[in-house]
Amino acid sequence: MKLTQFSPGAGCGCKIAPAVLQTILNTSEHLPHFPQLLVGNETKDDAAVFDIGGGQAIISTTDFFTPIVDDPYDFGRIAAANAISDIYAMGGTPLMAIAILGWPLDKLSAEEAANVIAGARQICGEASIPLAGGHSIDIDVPIFGLAVTGMVSTNSIQKNSTAQDEAILFITKPLGIGLVTTAQKLGLATTAQKSAALQLMTRLNSAGAHFAQIPDVCAMTDVTGFGLLGHCVEMAEGCGLCGEIDHQKVPYTEGVDSLITQGSIPGGTFRNFNSYGNKVSPLTHFQKALLCDPQTNGGLLVAVLPQGVEQLTSVALQISTPLYKIGQFVTKRDYICTIT
Repeated sequence: MKLTQFSPGAGCGCKIAPAVLQTILNTSEHLPHFPQLLVGNETKDDAAVFDIGGGQAIISTTDFFTPIVDDPYDFGRIAAANAISDIYAMGGTPLMAIAILGWPLDKLSAEEAANVIAGARQICGEASIPLAGGHSIDIDVPIFGLAVTGMVSTNSIQKNSTAQDEAILFITKPLGIGLVTTAQKLGLATTAQKSAALQLMTRLNSAGAHFAQIPDVCAMTDVTGFGLLGHCVEMAEGCGLCGEIDHQKVPYTEGVDSLITQGSIPGGTFRNFNSYGNKVSPLTHFQKALLCDPQTNGGLLVAVLPQGVEQLTSVALQISTPLYKIGQFVTKRDYICTIT
């Protein structure tokens, strides 16, 4: 059986929609205050950060999902890279990971599960961390991911809510992963498109640890299941500004425009738009399909003050990380995000 047969929403496309998640997390209960908890879930950030003293903090995150590809080894690689990305998005470096595995042993073999783990080990090796343990259950659908622990200097923590007025917005990977993986299930994706999507989904976002050392980088997150617009809305709401995106400058995987025309649009795209569409300026059908497309281990969104753009560009060049300027943050407007 193909792994993707078990996926109601592939990869990060199976995430609960932003509006529904907000309902789940909302509480009137008085929660205890932990002074050492520097980042919790109040800012919709990528990971939790806990101060351990001496100018150092621990980053803790977890991420898992249903299969986005049929090859078990590649599934493990993608899921691992996606989970580790949250550490980099906070400006930190990973220390170790433990696995989260759910496997339908009556439908899929233990050997296939072993290949998933092997793929994850390979990516953990690229990140120079051990896959140090984990937990597994026998369940009716396959799921896999990691819980990852990282370290960051307290003065290098990058939140998604701290962008400043006139900060320039960059992204490090093109969009279109959700469109391509949906097309793959429909038999519409070309070999080149599938190869490009796999390369993007397995490429570590380690650039985040380097960007965090630049004084004028003021906010950072990674683009995953909520799509570019969803994560831009989170950044803009967090800092009380408006995110302006120049649609013509947004990079996307070659040929995805034809996939949109053929109707290869993930269900998660529409769930995303229904959650935050009222917060963004009117979109064309193409813009909605691209900008709300769920990404799995998508690129980093980096906000940098104008005087730091040259240094950011230089660092990106030194570490061979693509960098695309796509917009800026401005004073609050009629919409949380506007598309020009």
